[in-house]
Amino acid sequence: MIAIKNGRLVLPDRVQDGKILVLADDRIRGIEDEIPQGADRVIDAHGRYVLPGFLDIHSDRIEQFILPRPTARFDFELALKECERELLHQGITTIFHSFSLYKDEKFGKSPLRTLQSVREMAALIRDIHDRYHLIHHRFHLRLEIDNLDAYDIAVDMIERGLIHEISFMDHSPGQGQYKDLAIYRTALAKYNGMAEEEYDFEGFLEREKNKKMLSFAQLRDLARLAHSRGIAVASHDDDTREKLDLNREIGVQVYPDGMQFELDFGYHIAAIDIFLKALGMARQNGFETEFPASYIETVGKMTAVTWNLLFPDYSNPMFGDTKSHDKTSLKKQFRN
Repeated sequence: MIAIKNGRLVLPDRVQDGKILVLADDRIRGIEDEIPQGADRVIDAHGRYVLPGFLDIHSDRIEQFILPRPTARFDFELALKECERELLHQGITTIFHSFSLYKDEKFGKSPLRTLQSVREMAALIRDIHDRYHLIHHRFHLRLEIDNLDAYDIAVDMIERGLIHEISFMDHSPGQGQYKDLAIYRTALAKYNGMAEEEYDFEGFLEREKNKKMLSFAQLRDLARLAHSRGIAVASHDDDTREKLDLNREIGVQVYPDGMQFELDFGYHIAAIDIFLKALGMARQNGFETEFPASYIETVGKMTAVTWNLLFPDYSNPMFGDTKSHDKTSLKKQFRN
């Protein structure tokens, strides 16, 4: 039994001072007024905050450890060990490493976004569970829906127990984060190491018009298979009500407390923005009554989560892929 004294215990609704946190068998046993008799070890926190370990369920950080430079590639396990040392110092005790199954190299050529690398990392993460590790590693498979081969690959990986989370991505022009085609042109040119005028964006758009994609039935079947194995299904870049309805139907989850499923502050803010824009357009056109009360309630919960996560200076926790947000932009976004 371990007792932690003089710590500021961060609870769901408050910070508790002057109490003793008691641990037994790697679990929190309770919060006591006094150090229990029989404690094998007493740790003095010296006024520091004491929290459960954080879970980061969407992170590309491992790629920077494997490929710190374009010509320097480290062994996957060595990179994983270095990565977990950094994450542990940030309070993260479970990390979902995100790897993508793209159809082509439109987002640039990366040796880490190949089928071989995806399978190699997934196998390593499964194997490392039975060996020494500092934190818990999980595998998040991001599946681009125009990759027709990805369906069979994902089914195989799910059935072999290699996946802990799966999400479906659609980077088609004109929607999601690339609704603005000018931004899309700039992004693709940069990913491919070209100037914008050098990149054949018009040719790319023409090819995109005729591309085949995985069917709704296939995405639904993957979601159901994942859920049957206890695997989380996450959303990606939802920007229309139709997409929200579609993802709800195939089983993409949003937490009841209002936190966006990927547990990333940046994606959480983006999701709220999408929800509010949809509601705002409905209000302007007289269709607000078409939105159920649960929709508005969910947006309210998501907004409350945002303010609860912010630090006193209105800065936000930097987990996953998030970026910093400032007080002015946040207040403007949520004013209505």
